[in-house]
Amino acid sequence: MPSWSKIARRIRVPLGFVFAVLYVWLARPTKFSILVGAIIALVGLVIRALASGHVQKNEVLATSGPYAYTRNPLYLGSIVMAGGFLIAARNWWIALIAFIIFFVIYLPVIRSEEAFLSSRFPEYDEYTRNVPRFFPRIRPNQSGTGSFSWHLYWKHREYNAALGVLGMTAVLVIKLIWFTK
Repeated sequence: MPSWSKIARRIRVPLGFVFAVLYVWLARPTKFSILVGAIIALVGLVIRALASGHVQKNEVLATSGPYAYTRNPLYLGSIVMAGGFLIAARNWWIALIAFIIFFVIYLPVIRSEEAFLSSRFPEYDEYTRNVPRFFPRIRPNQSGTGSFSWHLYWKHREYNAALGVLGMTAVLVIKLIWFTK
């Protein structure tokens, strides 16, 4: 029987689509909530973009750029983006569901990925002692070298996150215009 982390990894994307439908249905956006939420989501988008330009998946342990501050900048960026959209939605049920999904689905996936990195890269254990899982360090860990690569950004198709932010923001604006009294 597969472990929960393997099941979580498989269902996280389909569950994300189900959550998106529920999100749109339950959201009660205002002009102000959309504006504030979009600004926060943009910060998360930048974090993800910077991280994707530093990571060479399964080839080299990423320790430069955002990875010098946190071990999971892609997830951190996603959490910041989600926080922006939770603010934009203005619905506590959506926030509760998002927190449950994070703890039940994403945390086991993150732990599974960390176990993989530990087995793949001998230097990972030392890295974990110096760099926190989520909340970034004030000063970067000095062990990493490397610079941002647009090639990696495009290779990882990180532009899809930007398209998702634009699309979801547009849906909220449409809901505000058409369905608000």
